[in-house]
Amino acid sequence: MQLTDKLAVLADAAKYDASCSSSGGAKRDARGTPGGIGSTGGMGICHAYAPDGRCISLLKILLTNFCIYDCAYCINRRSSNVRRARFNVEEVVRLTMDFYRRNYIEGLFLSSGIIQSGDYTMEQLVEVARRLRVEEKFRGYIHLKTIPDASPELLAAAGRWADRLSINVEMPTEGGLKALAPEKDARGIRRSMGRLRLGIEEAKAEKQAPRFAPAGQSTQMIVGADAASDRDVLETSSTLYNSYRLRRVYFSAFSPIPDASRALPLRPPPLLREHRLYQADWLMRFYGFEVGEIAPPGADGMLDLDIDPKLAWALRHREQFPVDLDTAPREMLLRVPGLGAKTVHKLLVMRRHRRLRYDDLVRLRVAMGKVSPFICTPDHRPRGDVESVVLRAAMAAPPRQPDLFGH
Repeated sequence: MQLTDKLAVLADAAKYDASCSSSGGAKRDARGTPGGIGSTGGMGICHAYAPDGRCISLLKILLTNFCIYDCAYCINRRSSNVRRARFNVEEVVRLTMDFYRRNYIEGLFLSSGIIQSGDYTMEQLVEVARRLRVEEKFRGYIHLKTIPDASPELLAAAGRWADRLSINVEMPTEGGLKALAPEKDARGIRRSMGRLRLGIEEAKAEKQAPRFAPAGQSTQMIVGADAASDRDVLETSSTLYNSYRLRRVYFSAFSPIPDASRALPLRPPPLLREHRLYQADWLMRFYGFEVGEIAPPGADGMLDLDIDPKLAWALRHREQFPVDLDTAPREMLLRVPGLGAKTVHKLLVMRRHRRLRYDDLVRLRVAMGKVSPFICTPDHRPRGDVESVVLRAAMAAPPRQPDLFGH
């Protein structure tokens, strides 16, 4: 098979992996390394944007889509009738450098199906990263998808050469993994994540310690392939963040695949479900929300698709509103629908010098139709007789509707 044909197959096969962000990577510049090439800087990678507005992208491929496992949800599973291809180490190194020199990419995301064994596959992935760093003096971003059952020595080597490592937990629950991927071991996955956390923390704690995955680790789980609820997904995410200090948990809505197992649903979940989960994940990481607040016990455990999770929480807790912008603590301001973390920071700075007014929010370009029912200022107080069901209907409706509150 020609190299271009392999690239077509293995780039397409990698599209199902969403965990490609480089946020948090340590800055490295080839100008500080004689003969070096490339750099890793800015805010993100893989169609993300740096502070100066540059779009940064990466080569995202599989080493191979052959696999010894037969996970029901995976297009590259052993029994899948798909076109197969396999790169060797030299081909991946050459592709990465050629694409970089043509200014197509600034980094590499490399994953793989499992061939022969976890250790054998991991050796190939690590060798790609080692050759890029040592022989090509490549200083761009490298993200390696690590194999859970690979040896600790190989995980350590991967952390030395890569900016970020990731191990997919695959499914939200251990029961879901057993049902759809019985050859994989949930405990083994968590054990490897623990080793990565230890290596990352040791490298941060000791200045003289060898470099180890400075951009941390991430994971991904498939949503909608089993009966797990959104609450199940968020509880697993919360546990992963707390236990392994992950930088990100990525969600991938299940997509039906050819020759699918009967154990899988016939239809994919709505993509809006994936979006709501990302919003909920953001609330947990940056706004101080707990899982039980976002997906309360006693309900069906699913997020409301019509409105965002923060608004849903506010409508369930009308007794805590309206919030006085001049006196409310930061924690409560962050819970006001329509107020983001940056806006809250600006408001806190402004109110040190004077009382806040409604027009201040307008000048900050806040979505007043969403915010105004939940805040009060010296010149604004929302109507207290508007029921939550009416508010919900108004917020869920298409934009450019009449403002219920006269602003």
